[in-house]
Amino acid sequence: MSQTTITPAKDPVRTWKAEDRVCDAASIEMLNKAAVDCVDTCFGRMDTQRSQCTFGKNGVCCRLCYMGPCRITPKATRGVCGADADTIVARNYVREVASGTAAHSDHGRHLVLLLKKVAEGKGGSYRIADEQALRYAARLYGIAESERTKEAVALDLANLFVAEFNRQEDPLATLKLAPVRRQGVWRNRGIQPSGIDRMVVESLHRTHMGVDHDYRNLLLHAFRTSLADGWGGSRVASIASDILFGTPSPVRSRANLGVLGAKTVNVLVHGHEPALSEMLAIASRDPEIVAEAKAAGAEGVTLAGICCTANEILIRHGIPVAGNFLQQELAIITGAVEMLITDVQCVMPSLPDVAQAYHTEVVSTSEIAKTVGSTSLPFDEEHAMDSARALLRRAIANFKNRNPRKVAIPKASQPLVAGFSVAAIKYMLGGTYRGSFRPLNDAIIQGRIKGIVGIVGCSNPRTKTDSYVNALTRELIQRDCIVLKTGCAAIASAKAGMLTPEAALEVAGPGFREVCEAIGIPPVLHMGSCVDNSRLLEAATEVVLEGGLGDDLSEVPAVGVAPEWMSEKAIAIGCYFVASGVDVILGHPFHTGGSENVVRFLNQDTRELFGASFHVCPDAKEAAEKVMEIINRKREKLGINRKAERKLYDMKDRRALNV
Repeated sequence: MSQTTITPAKDPVRTWKAEDRVCDAASIEMLNKAAVDCVDTCFGRMDTQRSQCTFGKNGVCCRLCYMGPCRITPKATRGVCGADADTIVARNYVREVASGTAAHSDHGRHLVLLLKKVAEGKGGSYRIADEQALRYAARLYGIAESERTKEAVALDLANLFVAEFNRQEDPLATLKLAPVRRQGVWRNRGIQPSGIDRMVVESLHRTHMGVDHDYRNLLLHAFRTSLADGWGGSRVASIASDILFGTPSPVRSRANLGVLGAKTVNVLVHGHEPALSEMLAIASRDPEIVAEAKAAGAEGVTLAGICCTANEILIRHGIPVAGNFLQQELAIITGAVEMLITDVQCVMPSLPDVAQAYHTEVVSTSEIAKTVGSTSLPFDEEHAMDSARALLRRAIANFKNRNPRKVAIPKASQPLVAGFSVAAIKYMLGGTYRGSFRPLNDAIIQGRIKGIVGIVGCSNPRTKTDSYVNALTRELIQRDCIVLKTGCAAIASAKAGMLTPEAALEVAGPGFREVCEAIGIPPVLHMGSCVDNSRLLEAATEVVLEGGLGDDLSEVPAVGVAPEWMSEKAIAIGCYFVASGVDVILGHPFHTGGSENVVRFLNQDTRELFGASFHVCPDAKEAAEKVMEIINRKREKLGINRKAERKLYDMKDRRALNV
């Protein structure tokens, strides 16, 4: 059943080949199957949107009041109110940053409130899973934890996190986790954010008709708002997740559609918030649930993930990854999925339409994210385990409706190692005795590792899916760069087989390979979901604190890249990286081309303000060259970009050292 070979049918609408739009074998097979089954996907819909609005692409359309909509042209250089291209483009950009910040931070709020409930004894099935992470976080924020119960400490921490959302004037407490010099940059530039909620509200106020018209002032607030995400909402989300569900540590698993079982009940979770998926991960292994699946004629239950929910349960439980963002429809097209459970973010409204061709039930579990055509079953956190079991039992009951003639599970899946939290990296570098970033810093100083590159972001049907991400990753590994990944970019590399220690032997340059062999790590470190981009900044901060590579994030030989990004969240992420002093390379530009001043501000002026800027490189090789240019420039400035003679000392040499 799972070995079915699909021959594409003649489709007069389709003008493209599957292999021209996606890279991996599983996705190619499913796109061809979609043609046979007459199922529409995002790749086909992209074709119908080829003539996309140029005014929208350039950011020069405005519909913020009902004197418009207005658009800027050579003949109409101002809107009805008098707003020019600079104002309109900047306002649209601020709103995109605010939306991305709101998405990540609302995720964080959800987890903070859950932590508070657990601390108050109202958490139902949830518990504090990592007391060590709790007490470490408390010390970071100056909360007394010695000789106090974990519940008392957790309550103080949760209340502090709640205050991060509500602050009206004082800067976020979480900003103090950044290097001292970077804090000074934010203070001097006037972009220290106060409460997360206030930053988002102020963004909407500033961009309302008739308020802020100065593009520079607007853009500075965009960076201020983004910091409320990266050093606020996203950071507390990662901290709270680690406390509630456990701090990730290296775990083996597999990725791609081939992880689905031909004879098991297949349940997919898709979205971003880990509270439900955490319970599903536990419940799916419950002997009682497994027994019920076998009684229904299956061999058991296969739970797998799509997108960032996949990453959340991967890094903590080793649950396999079915695919990234652009594989959510393709997973259903296998015909082997009993239930696809969604929460929030990156969920395509098309899923119920695709599911109509098969037996798959699409279930929406969030009150703020209902999908037309799906089954709405709000997740009950107070009875979380009961809710999880009920969903699995519903999926088991649907197993009998699977049509074997419509099933074709691709063979493709790749092994991976994921779960590299900062704590895990420290442990691997020095154990419990002296875990630190010292060995990593030394490797960078000595040139075995040239620099650190964070590759993040979504997949996008505007480009050949995963192609840019994987080409760039291979090129940088070969050039002795350690690559840190999150989100869909991490899944792309997992499918390409680059998330195993063995990959270092095949791909890495000689210096980096030596480091990977010594520590036993893959050349690409999977650090979590998209909110876990805060872990990348946490890791970079550890590099600064360890010493020898500058006193600020802007001095560290590090670069961020978003090759195939698509969401407003990605814009917020890019902004808080640049505001933190880390250069960001984009695979395609923002919708800002209609204002030369805005483009200049983002790509040039920010360097003077923050020590970093945006760069646009549509090609992977071009991006690799830009990455190495930035890294080498920083190495030169640090005085470490020189070849050092490597000598193996014998006993005679050691005696001569006279130490």
